Amino acid sequence: MENHALDIIDMLYTMIAEAWGVPLGNDRCIIERDKALGLLDDLKAVLPMEMTEARRLLIARDDFVANAKQEAQSIRASAEEEARNMVDQQAVLAAARAKAEETIRDSEKKARDARVMVSNFVDDALRKTEESISASLESIRATRSQFRTATAVEPEGKADVTIQDVEDEDLLA
Repeated sequence: MENHALDIIDMLYTMIAEAWGVPLGNDRCIIERDKALGLLDDLKAVLPMEMTEARRLLIARDDFVANAKQEAQSIRASAEEEARNMVDQQAVLAAARAKAEETIRDSEKKARDARVMVSNFVDDALRKTEESISASLESIRATRSQFRTATAVEPEGKADVTIQDVEDEDLLA
């Protein structure tokens, strides 16, 4: 049935090609009318079925093409969405890296500032301690000098303090 219409057309073609020509009319021939009409009737009967089959095949082809286009669009949309997600992930990753780097820089700056502040504080405390110790040393030296001066043995008769004065002070205390 697939090529039945083509077979009928081939038989008609053969019939006409092999037909006897009419004398003095090269473009005319004699064929069996009933046989030719029978083939044409067969062709009429077969053509609607083959036309219907051809239409069905065309519709199936169009459906297939439409489905393929729809699937291609779906694949493309999915790929575009995946690409956008990857770009978004890259952007998030880049932002996270930038934030991490900024946090590290801030932490390092705060650590440097804290070290400077602690160094200044310790240096100031040591300076004040040194000044205090220096003042205490000067005070000790002055007191020692006074002590030496006060306890220095002077020639007899020149002492301002007598033994009696020392004993009286010991008794008072």
